[in-house]
Amino acid sequence: MALTPTTKQAATDEAFLREVDDAVRAGDLQSFWTRFGRWLLLALIAGLAAFGGWIYWQNVKAAAAEKTGDAFVQAVEKLDAGNEKAGVAELTKIAQSDQAGYRAMAQLLLANIDAKNGATAKANAVYAKVAADEKAPQVFRDMALIRVATAEFDSLPPQKTIDRLKPLAKPGTPWFGSAGEMTAISYMKMGKDDLAGPIFAQIAKQEDLPQSLRSRAQQMAGGLGIDTVQLDAKSGKASTGGSAATAADGGNSK
Repeated sequence: MALTPTTKQAATDEAFLREVDDAVRAGDLQSFWTRFGRWLLLALIAGLAAFGGWIYWQNVKAAAAEKTGDAFVQAVEKLDAGNEKAGVAELTKIAQSDQAGYRAMAQLLLANIDAKNGATAKANAVYAKVAADEKAPQVFRDMALIRVATAEFDSLPPQKTIDRLKPLAKPGTPWFGSAGEMTAISYMKMGKDDLAGPIFAQIAKQEDLPQSLRSRAQQMAGGLGIDTVQLDAKSGKASTGGSAATAADGGNSK
C-alpha cells in the first residue's frame, strides 16, 4: 500500500525524534561518564581489592589453623610418648595462639599437667581463665568451669558453687551429672535437702551418665527420702514433688 504524504511526514518526524532522543541519551551518558566514570572505576577496583583481600585473609586463617592443629597433634604425641618437657613447650606456644579452639585445648592440657604435678593454684587459675574466655568454644569453657568448680568445691561457700554451676546443673546439659551432683551436695551443706533430693533423683534416672555416678545419686536420693523408682521419667518429678530444674534454680521457678 502506498503511503500518503501525511503518513510519510509522520514516519519522517518519528524517525527524527528517535535520532534526537538517541543523541540526547548518548550525550547524557557521555556527560555522566565524564563526571563520574573515574569514581565508578575506583569504586569497582576497591571492591575487587577488598574481595580479593577477604579471600586471601580466609586462606591465611585456614593455613594458620592447619599449622596450629598440626603443632597441637605433635605436642600430644610427645606427651603420650612420655616426653613431657617437649610436649609442654609446644603446648605453651599454642596456648598463646590466636586460634581460640586450639588455644583453649592447650591451656586445659597444661592445667591438667599442673594439677597432676601438684601445682593446684596454677592449674585453677588457668581453668578460670579458659572459663572466662568469651572467644573460646563453649564446650571448653564449660569443661574449664567444671574443673575449677571441682577443685575449689571444698573451699568455697556452697551458694557460690550453686550460682557458678547454675547454667550446667540442669537435665539435658552435657555436664549435668557433675554439675548437678556438686549443686545437690551444696544444697545439703546449706540444710536444703528438699532441693538436693530431686537433683540426685534426676541424676539417677539419666541413662547416659556413668553407672557409678547414677548409683551414688540413687543412694543419696534414697537417703533424702526420695524413691527414684517412682520418679516420672517424662516430667522429671519425684514422688515427693519438685524437680531437678526447680532445685537447680534454687526453688525460685514459678
